[in-house]
Amino acid sequence: MSKIEVLQVGPYPAWDQERLDAHFTMHRYFEAADKAAFLAEHGGTIRGIATRGELGANRAMIEALPKLEVISVYGVGFDAVDLSAARERGIRVTNTPDVLTKDVADLGIAMMLAEARGVIGGEAWVKSGDWARKGLYPLKRRVHGMRAGVLGLGRIGYEVAKRLAGFDMDIAYSDTGPKDFAKDWTFIADPVELAERSDFLFVTLAASAETRHIVGRTVIEALGPEGMLINISRASNIDENALLDALESKALGSAALDVFEGEPNLNPRFLALDNVLLQPHMASGTVETRKAMGQLVFDNLSAHFDGRPLPTPVL
Repeated sequence: MSKIEVLQVGPYPAWDQERLDAHFTMHRYFEAADKAAFLAEHGGTIRGIATRGELGANRAMIEALPKLEVISVYGVGFDAVDLSAARERGIRVTNTPDVLTKDVADLGIAMMLAEARGVIGGEAWVKSGDWARKGLYPLKRRVHGMRAGVLGLGRIGYEVAKRLAGFDMDIAYSDTGPKDFAKDWTFIADPVELAERSDFLFVTLAASAETRHIVGRTVIEALGPEGMLINISRASNIDENALLDALESKALGSAALDVFEGEPNLNPRFLALDNVLLQPHMASGTVETRKAMGQLVFDNLSAHFDGRPLPTPVL
């Protein structure tokens, strides 16, 4: 019996690739020089898509696959998948929630600490010989006991807030409404008001049309010249031009960012700044979590084609 054919939108680690290759015929879309021709050649027999959260599957791709039944996303975010197009055809969509939640929260806290305490600059100070030549490194900012805001108290936001509590921080959050599980934290509905009372503002929202640029110029200005913005969600949640303007003018104190518009080709304005920590979209980037994500991508594909319930359905 021939293997079920699956379109692979982006590369995966070797351990995931080997498992997928053993069970499916994987068509490596990301390696094709002429992607439209590739879809025209193979699209008629493809029944599944294996993609990544930031790559997704747009309407054109979905419409080029007449036999498509399921889209399995490697990542918690599925905003890059055209859900309307999938829904119109009854195509199932899955993601990989929960398995990456705590690693993403861990990196968010690490980014806050690294930027606030000057960890990267401090290492450069030592390695360059400036410590011996110039003396002590310039003083940085305290984290413990400060005010933290969490914009979006979903799975990741909740784990971030739990970690912030360990630093005795004054925690507030914004969401669609107060959460019963967050009685020790202050609910503030308006993101601008949340930013005004925050020294550190974490963006942990799922991305959607409604949240696009929710962190705009007004929110950024409310956070202010002593504030820090930490984004471990999606780039679209922040107005990147407004953020760059504020960082350059010092209207915003600093930022720590794991996601960018057009990544990995981020805006070169970021590279000239000394008040931003840049990370290569690696919040879920641990061996343990990536293996669990890959397993869940495979499990969702296998469950669908075996006629079993999907482990983590979106649609």
